[in-house]
Amino acid sequence: MDPASLGYLGAGLGAGLVALGAGLGIGRLAASALEGAARQPEASGDLRTTMIIAAALIEGVALFGLVICIILATA
Repeated sequence: MDPASLGYLGAGLGAGLVALGAGLGIGRLAASALEGAARQPEASGDLRTTMIIAAALIEGVALFGLVICIILATA
């Protein structure tokens, strides 16, 4: 097997795992925030702010992982 094809395979698997992990992370984050807002409606503003910050951090890590996969595929 050609080393370039293994790089493409690794990049594809890595990109899929990054997308899966980010989706699961944001899904759990949103579910927990909605549950917290349902339990204490007066704290929904603080929960929303915290959720947006955490979602941005998760997306940042996912973007970093995808960039690594693209570098792996082109190297």
